[in-house]
Amino acid sequence: MMVLSLMAWLVVPLAALAHDDVPEKPAVTVTGHGQISLAPDTAFVILGMETTGKTVGEAQRQNRLVMNKVVERLRALQIENERIQTASFSVSPQYRPQPKRSDGPTGPPEIIGYIISSTMTVEVRDLNKVGPVIEESLAAGANQFQGLHWALRDEQQAKLGALKQAAAKAREKASALGEALKVRLIRVLKTTEEGHVVQPFVPKVSRSMMAMEGGGEAPVFSGEIKVEATVTLVYEIGQE
Repeated sequence: MMVLSLMAWLVVPLAALAHDDVPEKPAVTVTGHGQISLAPDTAFVILGMETTGKTVGEAQRQNRLVMNKVVERLRALQIENERIQTASFSVSPQYRPQPKRSDGPTGPPEIIGYIISSTMTVEVRDLNKVGPVIEESLAAGANQFQGLHWALRDEQQAKLGALKQAAAKAREKASALGEALKVRLIRVLKTTEEGHVVQPFVPKVSRSMMAMEGGGEAPVFSGEIKVEATVTLVYEIGQE
């Protein structure tokens, strides 16, 4: 699916490009937009694990135990080790709750334990496995689903395709303007381009939320990834 839109405006003279030793030139500026929508072929599932313990070591052992169980489930789904990566790891103290009211001064906060938080990123190339990866990981003990990122393995080709569309439409618009204004396009004085990828939105889901919804495989819809590009051309113009 392609959606294209264009806009153009006339700038005479082109003061922004003028230099002390170059006379100002009449010019026309045109902008072309290109957009390609493609189905993603890769997904990155981000899972979170939070464990507690009276000591850092105890909390870390619990976290490692959960992570190992998650990896076992992923390996059973034929997810290779090189596609499983620890994305973050943090340690924070857990304090005893302070009384709501106190008539006298209170002492410093008392540490009663530690919290280990870690996240894991799983690259899934078979999109039919995205739902099972989420479901099995949460069942194995991961207590947070941090997000889902869709991607194209050959994103560069999609960007180039959108860029070519945008450039072609900018040239087409410049030619149409030149004909309508009865001026001649002499040469391109300046070219700028930009592009970006629009990801489909995926809400975060926790293990408890899935349980409330009745369990079962996580509902996952890949949608489309939109690759957009914009090309701006500045043409020097002259009389026909």
